[in-house]
Amino acid sequence: MLPAAGWIVDDSGFPKQGKESVGVARQYSGTLGKVGNCQVAVAVHLTTEAESMPLDWALYLPRAWTEDAERCRKAGVPESTPFRTKIALALELIDHLLAWGLSRQPVLADAGYGNNTEFRQGLVDRQLHYVVGVESSTAVWEKPTQRVQPRSRASRGRPRRPYYRGQPRALRDLAAALPAESWRTLTWRQGSQGPQRGRFAACRVQPAHGHVRDRPELPPVWLLIEWPAEAEAPAKYWFSNLPEEISLRRLVRLAKLRWRVEQNYQQLKEELGLDHYEGRGWPGWHHHVTLVCLAYAFLLLERQRHKKNSASDVA
Repeated sequence: MLPAAGWIVDDSGFPKQGKESVGVARQYSGTLGKVGNCQVAVAVHLTTEAESMPLDWALYLPRAWTEDAERCRKAGVPESTPFRTKIALALELIDHLLAWGLSRQPVLADAGYGNNTEFRQGLVDRQLHYVVGVESSTAVWEKPTQRVQPRSRASRGRPRRPYYRGQPRALRDLAAALPAESWRTLTWRQGSQGPQRGRFAACRVQPAHGHVRDRPELPPVWLLIEWPAEAEAPAKYWFSNLPEEISLRRLVRLAKLRWRVEQNYQQLKEELGLDHYEGRGWPGWHHHVTLVCLAYAFLLLERQRHKKNSASDVA
């Protein structure tokens, strides 16, 4: 079986006091688990089932910063830096990886990115596969559908808009309607506490964003659902544009690789001081993050070298 690997897109918060540190604002931080005074950075990490590491970062600047030229000047932000959403920053980071000539990997992300149609379409435009989280309220068509063009009226008046026959369903309703034989219990990895198992189902669906937002129809994708046997409702949902012939087991293994990003952040912050930068400027923040990531890469390589040498000694 081929090893699983992916590019994880995620963001992380850096709690800060005051208002002069570049990018700081009252905004939601996953690190804090709430809205707080912090900086937020978007990152792309390379992950495999054995190791993972950050590849590139981008500091998010809220509009309160990009619309205040003097504040940006004092913090050393490059002149005329525009406001960019986290989605836009994530796609720019992926463009960097592609420009570096790195081997393309499926992109993994949580629902904060996966719910966004523009993000998923941006990955498709870059010829990348993805396995991304989506919310239970996301609407889909169970069978491919297209708009119906109504017949034109003979009399004058406003033209009739195209429509769909039937209604899309929320993912939570679709999951509840799946037959019992749709569900399989799979082990996706061996953890420190034993095998990591879950109950999953996968089916082909067509996201209904085009219906909801009056946009063109979206192509069918895989819907992957995790529903623990003891739970009253599914725990997670994912969309994926991987080929139709992909196995359920491989879909699950890729979806579950995202757990490593939390391990990355814990080691980067607790052991290497990623969030200990006390400066305020744009250049200093980027220098600090770069050096921390280089230190992380060095330690990762040393750990791998130690494992290799230990195996040789045993042999």
